Amino acid sequence: MSETVHVDLGDRSYDIVIGPGVLAQSGAAIAPFLRRPHVAIVTDENVGPLHLRSLQAGLQAAGVTSTCLTLPAGEATKSWPHFERTVEWLLEQKVERNDVVIAFGGGVIGDLVGFAAAVLRRGVRFVQIPTSLLAQVDSSVGGKTGINAPQGKNLIGAFHQPSLVLADTDVLGTLTERDYLAGYGEVVKYGLLGDSAFFQWLEVNAPKAAAGDMAARIAAVKRSVQMKADIVQRDETEQGDRALLNLGHTFCHALEKATDYSDRLLHGEGVAIGCALAFELSARLGLCSQEDPSRVRAHLRDMKMKVDLSDIPGDLPDADALVSLMAQDKKVIDGQLRFILARGIGEAFVTADVPPEAVRGVLRDALS
Repeated sequence: MSETVHVDLGDRSYDIVIGPGVLAQSGAAIAPFLRRPHVAIVTDENVGPLHLRSLQAGLQAAGVTSTCLTLPAGEATKSWPHFERTVEWLLEQKVERNDVVIAFGGGVIGDLVGFAAAVLRRGVRFVQIPTSLLAQVDSSVGGKTGINAPQGKNLIGAFHQPSLVLADTDVLGTLTERDYLAGYGEVVKYGLLGDSAFFQWLEVNAPKAAAGDMAARIAAVKRSVQMKADIVQRDETEQGDRALLNLGHTFCHALEKATDYSDRLLHGEGVAIGCALAFELSARLGLCSQEDPSRVRAHLRDMKMKVDLSDIPGDLPDADALVSLMAQDKKVIDGQLRFILARGIGEAFVTADVPPEAVRGVLRDALS
């Protein structure tokens, strides 16, 4: 029942294997990459107790032994102290350049471990085994790795492609409803940025996937991954098209910073709110019809997701302060912030031609 998506990047190409039971096959999938039958695994305190034994059994079935480091769960782990701890642990394990490191967790673990692999001995290979919906459809694919800085999110990092991605859709069954829906924020983003037919499919099938329908889950993950792979193949280091993948993220990153990267707002929740704001801004600038943001918001509401700034608990900064936080975004070029806006559902584009007052107006109204 598994599906494979190939990311074609020449000598850095790799496969993404999607489906139930993939963990049990992990040893057979990873063994061809190994010079010696041993791997170093990094996971977190949520994923480890639930799934580490299954992963290690899958590895052992192919004669692959492993050691494991378990880090705290949560966005705060994407920081210098935990990065340093990870790199030093990998060195203590005597990980060699020809070895493989496994990132076993959600987006935080994937980003952190990928960055550690990128700098360890000037680059060791790593395998992504994403355990959250968000990581399966987005952060595990494309080679973006990194940690957060006090000044903003993902400002320290490197492009370092994995050797393989194993996305076991059975694992999604252990996510809380909130974590699953946060990941769905990244799924719906793909339909909104470049595939109106996929968005239309999601309007019908996403509730089934959320309720546990395995075929719908596999289809949603596969289409999301295929869209990301297609964009990464065209623009690996985000010089152009790849910025489209940041639809909703300019608003999202400012909101995450405003909420101190806490569980007041999960990343995928911020993406969903950010997509709604990006479509509202697009409509106000006359780029798309007002029906489009209404349709986006209606679907997110149908999925029981956060849609408005008022859905974020606690106080938020005012519009001017949020715009200032956006100025630290990675998409700033020559002091100008680039936005991903839309001419309609499935028709996103990148632009720096956005009047700051229009952004402030959307935020003021959203905060009122």
